[in-house]
This record gives sequence, C-alpha cells and structure tokens, in this order.
Amino acid sequence: MKKTFAILLALVMAAVCLVALAACERDDDTIRLCEVTHSLFYTPQYLAMALGYFEQEGLTLEVTNGQGADNVMTALLTNEADIGLMGCEANIYVRLQGKRDYPRVIAQLTKRDGSFLVAREPDFDWSAISGKRVLMGRKGGMPAMILQYVLNNKGYRDGENITMDYSIEFGALGPAFTGGTGDLVPLFEPAASQLVQEGRGYIVSAIGLDSGEIPYTCYSASAEFLREHGDKASKFLTAVWRGVDYALTHTAEETATLVAPYFEGTSYDLLVSAVANYLDADVWMTTPVTDEGAFERIQDIMENAGELSQRVAYGDIVDNGYTGTARSL
Repeated sequence: MKKTFAILLALVMAAVCLVALAACERDDDTIRLCEVTHSLFYTPQYLAMALGYFEQEGLTLEVTNGQGADNVMTALLTNEADIGLMGCEANIYVRLQGKRDYPRVIAQLTKRDGSFLVAREPDFDWSAISGKRVLMGRKGGMPAMILQYVLNNKGYRDGENITMDYSIEFGALGPAFTGGTGDLVPLFEPAASQLVQEGRGYIVSAIGLDSGEIPYTCYSASAEFLREHGDKASKFLTAVWRGVDYALTHTAEETATLVAPYFEGTSYDLLVSAVANYLDADVWMTTPVTDEGAFERIQDIMENAGELSQRVAYGDIVDNGYTGTARSL
C-alpha cells in the first residue's frame, strides 16, 4: 500500500499539467464525486440522491467509481474529482509522502468496518477458532488490517494458532469460500446475506463491532477546492447527512425501496437484509465530525499490521470546518 502511494504521487505530478490544460468549463453547481466502490455500505449517500437532497441544496452530483482508494486519491490530486469517498488511510499515506497541498478529511460517513464474518457452521465462539484458516483479503488492505487487529486482540497469531490467508483478493473471497477454501471469511453486504440465503454460510460476527469505532470511510477534498468552493462542500455534506437521518429513522424496507434503482440485479429481499444488518451493526455516523480517538485507533490498526512508518497528527488530516448544518441534523 505504501509503495502504491509513492508511485501514485510520482504519476500525479506528471498528470497535473495535462489535466489543467484539458480541463473544460463546467457548471458552478456541479460536484464531481469519486467513490472508492459502489456499495450498500454507503446507503445514506444513495438515499440523498434518490430523495433529491443534492438538488434541494442547489447541487448537481456527478458520481464515478474509482475502484480503489489509490484511484480516488489520484482523482483528487489531479483535479478530476472535487470530493472523494474513501478510507482516511489514503490521506495518511499521502501526507507521509510530504505533499504539501494534500486532501483533507472533511466528513466521516461510516464509523466502523462494514464487513461481516461468515462461517461454515452457525455455532461460533471467538475462543474456539484455533487452527482455523481465515481468508483475509489483500495484505495491507484496510479490511485485512482490521481483521488482523481483531484476531490479534483475541489472542491469535498468524502461523502460531491460526492461519491468516492473504492469497486471495478481497473481491474474490466469496467465490473462494463457496468453493471450499477457508473456514471463515469477511464479506460486505449484500454478499454476506447472499451466502446466508443460499445456505452456504452463517453470519457470526460484525467485524466492526469487534474492532471499535474508526474513520473507515470519509469524504475528502483538496485544500484548493476547499479554499475556492467551501460553500459547495458544506451543501454537499448537508445533503448526505439528510440521507443519514433518513436511514436512521426509517425501516430497512423503506430504505431498500429507495436505493433499489442504484443496485439493479440485487433482489429486494437481499437489499432489506443487507440494510437491516448495517443498521444493527451501527455503521453510519450520526454526525459528520471525525472523532480524534477513532482517528488514533485507525493508526493503531495500521501500525499493528506493519503498514504505518510513522503516525500523523489528527489536525493535519481532519478539517471539520465544512460540516456546518450537517452537524446539527
């Protein structure tokens, strides 16, 4: 991960000039959002879109899928996106590379890991998984780092009393598990609920409840964008947190109905189950403000995984000055 961001910065410097030359005039009310992936984990954002909250704030939202935090960060650094939705570890890595005008976290959407631990048997006890093979995902990826943190805190060490398998990319974990690999696997929704519905696994733990609160997924923007368009950032956050308020005050069925158009091919029953699981796991922030203790915990997790060369200050990464009206929703 650290090497990826080092290469990223070198490429960015070469790309910035090209992007500046190619940039076209666009409507002043447009927000270009790049999300790390398209996921039900970000349901409040899609609710804000479905309910017209961005339009009510006078904004036109353009959404692209970055397919990874490194690509989202690149989009911010090259001015191809105004706001990025990703884990704050990306901001930390770029800050440690020494870039001066690095993007800041302006709000936090999710407060814990959104994956669920799926087992082959319904009976589960953290104290009784010695000798098991746990599929982890890519080493250095945030889901793998958090699961390692949880397992280590439960007394498990890779190669000693458990096997942590990093050989399979996170997106391929579900098929690998159903194909017979591993005893336990972390999956986001709706993949976790789908395995349950198919009778191929059992959700035995919400990993985020075991790891504690962290700034898992955040909205970030460049210092330049915030200087020139801070009002747009505040309006954007107000719209998103109206979506959060809806998610937290309505049933999973009502929410699933509204977000269904953004997840074509996923059955209504699966959407309901997934949203209900996220509500039960308490994954969404009630306030956009990132807590300093949670920020320090994510650095603990990164250090535990051997992926953090040095810690960074909370104030260097987080800027809560644009939460405005969203803070009081």
